[in-house]
Amino acid sequence: MGTMRDMDNVTLHRGHIPLLISLPHDGSFIPVDISERMQPPARRSPDTDWHVARLYQPMAMALGASLIHPRASRYVVDLNRPADGHALYPGQRETGLVSTIGFDGEPLYLDGCEPDAAEIQRRIDEYWKPYHQTLADEVARLVAEHGRVVVWEGHSIRSEVPMLFEGRLPDLNLGTASGASCDQALQQRLQDCLHAQSRFSFVMNGRFKGGYITRHYGKPESQVQAVQLELAQLNYMDEVSFAYDESKAVVLQQLIGKLLQACLD
Repeated sequence: MGTMRDMDNVTLHRGHIPLLISLPHDGSFIPVDISERMQPPARRSPDTDWHVARLYQPMAMALGASLIHPRASRYVVDLNRPADGHALYPGQRETGLVSTIGFDGEPLYLDGCEPDAAEIQRRIDEYWKPYHQTLADEVARLVAEHGRVVVWEGHSIRSEVPMLFEGRLPDLNLGTASGASCDQALQQRLQDCLHAQSRFSFVMNGRFKGGYITRHYGKPESQVQAVQLELAQLNYMDEVSFAYDESKAVVLQQLIGKLLQACLD
């Protein structure tokens, strides 16, 4: 799959086609000096986008796409939030850049152990900036080489998270920042791909319209398109034990592979 750069906190596989798969919530590592100040349930990083690298890697390698993912948990710093900490969905409850609550609304830290401003800045410098520098450099390389690129944001979440949305999430949640992060033709190809199958439920620009990366990097006028896919985790894993389910994953991978191919057509 081309060259691989494995920096301390970011892993990049360099591909040879104009497609870059970014998995900013794939990491579950929490440094000891942080985890020892956290509530015991938070220490296993339950809100991780579990196994998305395992899910995407075979397709990325088969296509020749670039793939970037971090080592650290979103609890350390959320790579899909702006570094200035402003809200993605104003007026709705959400987790932030350095969140102090989990998706269940419960505190992540023991009383009085939340990170202060200096620690937050350190985490931005150590984890957030290297990911975004690597991502931006790879986007620039692919545009220079191919004249265009699609940034595919791969995410997953428990199918029911009452703090964030009502009821059960559709299986596939595509976000294009309400059409701003990619051109209409690509959005249409992706929608056609989803309509052509009946196994999985889906929505376009529903609860998840795309986070910071989709919105920040998706600039169709500069030949950089971005799309976010938020998957309901029960389609490829056990949401309680976090165990990967190979037999379920294979079926889902076939559809994701078609979506990725649509980005190249």
